[in-house]
Amino acid sequence: MQSQNSTHLNLDKSTGPRVWVARHADYLYSYALARVNDGELARDLVQETFLAALERLKKFEGKSTERTWLTAILKNKIIDVYRKKASSFVKEPAVTFAEYETDDFFEPDAHNWKPDHRPAEFGMEQTDHLESKEFELILQRCLKKMPSLWFSVFTMKHLDDEPADTICNHLRISPSNFWVIIHRAKLSLRECLQKNWI
Repeated sequence: MQSQNSTHLNLDKSTGPRVWVARHADYLYSYALARVNDGELARDLVQETFLAALERLKKFEGKSTERTWLTAILKNKIIDVYRKKASSFVKEPAVTFAEYETDDFFEPDAHNWKPDHRPAEFGMEQTDHLESKEFELILQRCLKKMPSLWFSVFTMKHLDDEPADTICNHLRISPSNFWVIIHRAKLSLRECLQKNWI
């Protein structure tokens, strides 16, 4: 007879930890790789996600799918990676300098972009390029060239659609620094893509 605990968790042969790797590992790996741009780190994060999920299994109430639940755990682990990288990066002079050069980019006291520095459209609207394997490789190489904090901010903003205040809170950066980083990351990525793709 099946225990109440097993019934609650639906731990039969078609669901639960026994099938997580087969069902979700590839998806979670792709999700992590797109956000950390490092194959070995992405594999480690997926393994850590499965271990954390096993530890929290009794708390999983089934209100979401297993994949959604596992992805949420993975997302938190990715944010931890971003936070660690950001804390070491913020000490570097380039980022400290960015805090003081915001007057070059923004209107005084309003934090609106000055017309000459307002970001243009990113120019990534054509989905045929995004579907191209060659473009994907070049994009990944260009992203890898970004400083780790820029990559973290850019990924959270444009892959995960996180609001600016959430990103600032997670990475412990100021709003003005956030906007300078986003602007510079876009310019850097555009320049790299223009050199290597267009």
